[in-house]
Amino acid sequence: MDDADLAAKLAHVAGQLLITVRESGLVTGKDLGKAGDATANQFLVHALRQQRAQDGLLSEEEKDNFERLDQSRVWIVDPVDGTREYGEARADWAVHVGLAVDGVPVLGAVALPGADAVYRSDAPVAIPPAPEVLRVVVSRTRPAAEAVFVAGQLGAELVPMGSAGAKAMAVIRGEADIYLHSGGQYEWDSCAPVAVALAHGLHCSRIDGSPLVYNQRDTYLPDLLICRPEHAARVLAEVARFQAEG
Repeated sequence: MDDADLAAKLAHVAGQLLITVRESGLVTGKDLGKAGDATANQFLVHALRQQRAQDGLLSEEEKDNFERLDQSRVWIVDPVDGTREYGEARADWAVHVGLAVDGVPVLGAVALPGADAVYRSDAPVAIPPAPEVLRVVVSRTRPAAEAVFVAGQLGAELVPMGSAGAKAMAVIRGEADIYLHSGGQYEWDSCAPVAVALAHGLHCSRIDGSPLVYNQRDTYLPDLLICRPEHAARVLAEVARFQAEG
């Protein structure tokens, strides 16, 4: 099994495990999120350590092992991206399985189990054309000030949504055109989604336009822009203006 097939299978199976845990009805509330995280994480970690024993591994739900810093190939996974949405039986949560090589997100798979879909970096799909009125996808609970400002400048609509993976895939699915986040994230929140988005020809960067770099000692990666390439320059310029006006 090559890396792309492995990533897709891992994301799909972890997603199905999560659905099974939730539909059992045996765990509810906050405990459901904890059970889901633990179950999916154990599967992903054990499978990766068996299938790619020589590679590094970084998971949100696993104690960090800094030996990964000396490795070129590092798998970066988020067993449940959007734990709240998972626990509420919403569809906007995801499973991320990404591979960074020398800090670059070279491939990934993002499963959206609620939509019965897996998006792969090696199998790009056609992105629907942008509508006349653009859409900026933002957090359900705390939309970034920069995103609200940019939407206003572009005359765009705000689309509230759950997990980072779901937001990134919304651009691919034609449900949004711009995903701008500045509220704080970690490497596992964006590695796989960025790999998939790049493979679909989308622009991916920090909100100052600098590249996203993975497998760092400090895994905090606070901001992110994923959008159609034709909108990138305008969005970055508006973000810079917002920050300058402060």
